[in-house]
Amino acid sequence: IIEAKLSKRIVRNHFKNNGLIHYPKHIKELKSQTTPTMPLPPQVINAIEKVDMFMAKYPTLTQYEKLKDIEKQTGHSKVYFFALAVSILSSALYALGGGKLCTDLVTFIYPAYMSFKAIDSANSSEHTQWLTYWVVYSFFSITESVAGFLTEFIPFYFIIKICFFVYLYHPKFMGAGLVYTQAIKPFVMPHLEALTKSVSSTTKKIE
Repeated sequence: IIEAKLSKRIVRNHFKNNGLIHYPKHIKELKSQTTPTMPLPPQVINAIEKVDMFMAKYPTLTQYEKLKDIEKQTGHSKVYFFALAVSILSSALYALGGGKLCTDLVTFIYPAYMSFKAIDSANSSEHTQWLTYWVVYSFFSITESVAGFLTEFIPFYFIIKICFFVYLYHPKFMGAGLVYTQAIKPFVMPHLEALTKSVSSTTKKIE
């Protein structure tokens, strides 16, 4: 009996290894199915949706329609291609001009774009926001030029600078107004008023 069972097993393995045993159709389908991909975490999905909303808000700047066509062709989210393009562009800019060039572009391009839009806008709050931003930008640039040697001793200076300027103009924070009212205005306005009085008194004497 034992010998018969062993011979049966050997024959079955022989036919199985040589593809002579035909499995039922449903077993073949189960074998052919690929392992399902793991779902993305909710935080990642939320971040992708926010980036997609940003891209839709500025379609010309982000080439939204072109990336949408690529998404249809590949089946992958356009956010991935946008992130890849930004990474390649950032790496190229960093290779060309280092951290300073990247920082200057971040602190200038988007605010300049929004300022051009604000010129034709009837919303006075936008005018105030971007005028305030450029005042802070100018004050910071002058300070950086005078005390530029100190930046060499500050670790991750350019990263800190980028974060600071994004805080100044980001719609969620609008930090330029706070920096102006709390730091610049109390320091500049007394000197500006004194200068105005001096100029006006000099003008009266000349007349």
